[in-house]
Amino acid sequence: AWGRGNAFPALGLSYVLMDCPKDTPAFSTMLKQLQQHITVLSRFQDRAGLWHQVIDEPGSYAEFTATAMIGIAMLRGVRNGWLDAREYQPRIDRAWKAVLARIASNGDLLDVCESTNKQATLRDYLHPEAILGKDIRGGGMALIFATELAGLQ
Repeated sequence: AWGRGNAFPALGLSYVLMDCPKDTPAFSTMLKQLQQHITVLSRFQDRAGLWHQVIDEPGSYAEFTATAMIGIAMLRGVRNGWLDAREYQPRIDRAWKAVLARIASNGDLLDVCESTNKQATLRDYLHPEAILGKDIRGGGMALIFATELAGLQ
């Protein structure tokens, strides 16, 4: 249950659903998949509003990009009526506050997972470096989250 390995499909589905005609059979199938995925992911958001490097391993570090991507997917879901705002807006708000708290005034980010390919074992997912510094992936996801929150395309 790798953090970004779960966050990318959630984010990707939210983007595809925006452009998929609602009257195609694929739309309802993908929407159901997004809703089910977000429902499961929501159970693993920690008290600070973060998702972890390994989603279902609370001892793994809280990961910046997974949190941003899942937050964006939830926000798109709420804004489009795919997810219940009463349930998910508080989670989105906590995720955004957590992302902001991990951005230093000089632009350094806290706990962005280094570039990681598919791993063979859980142990391998638990040990990638957590970057403290500038990172284009983490920064990009934070900017997309901010843009979505501002209601911009």
